[in-house]
Amino acid sequence: MRKPTVANRFYPGNREQLTREIKDLLPPTQSSEKVKALAVMSPHAGYIYSGALAAKTFHQVEIPETVVLLGPNHTGQGSPVALSADTWDMTLGNVEVNSDFNTLLLQNSPLFRIDETAHRFEHSLEVQIPFLQMQKKNLKIVPVILSHLSYTDCKELAKALAFAIKQYKEDILIVASTDMSHFESRKIAQQKDSMAVREIEQLNPKGLFQTVIENNISMCGMIPTVITMLAVKILGATSSQLVDYTDSGYVAGETSQVVGYAGVILS
Repeated sequence: MRKPTVANRFYPGNREQLTREIKDLLPPTQSSEKVKALAVMSPHAGYIYSGALAAKTFHQVEIPETVVLLGPNHTGQGSPVALSADTWDMTLGNVEVNSDFNTLLLQNSPLFRIDETAHRFEHSLEVQIPFLQMQKKNLKIVPVILSHLSYTDCKELAKALAFAIKQYKEDILIVASTDMSHFESRKIAQQKDSMAVREIEQLNPKGLFQTVIENNISMCGMIPTVITMLAVKILGATSSQLVDYTDSGYVAGETSQVVGYAGVILS
């Protein structure tokens, strides 16, 4: 059982409080027509900072029964490409891992490893799950934590993921978990993040990889996002729509050092 790491810090650890908070985070006007997306990119900070954008992003898409979660490794622990097989003990109820889909990934690329160490203290996937649970009662997840990888490895993992989705023959949503620039002034963060977002909107994974490295953009989930973009392009994606962009300064009132957040829908 994978226990919560950031409950009562990034989000409420009480079921009723968390349910109420997510409902409060939803935009006041809610479209009834949801997009059948291949993937979304969503931020993973404390809900007070990025929860409204995450809620707004997830609320616009259909949530299938199985969601593949790709997130960055903030702890440095575990394998470079770490799958979880444990049941996740979440505030809104336990969430099981889709073991059949895990098996497909393990068969499709030797880079995937079952490794709970990478997941034990990592928050980047945990904070996404309650938003998904609110829309899908019988949710199953495929949690993958990723360290920094070469572009060649990203391509191999994306091919393995896209092939597994084709093999599985049921709807799958990919979630790329990432924040954007960290601890830059709002002006610099917006300049840098706009370059990265432009590559994402143009569905240009190699451009994103190069732009982030060449411009020293501290986008922690660049690797998960690149793999997601590569995979959805194989699956036929033609659209990448920015839901919104914001930063921590709008809540903290501090603009000299902000963290940027973006929500994107890929379909």
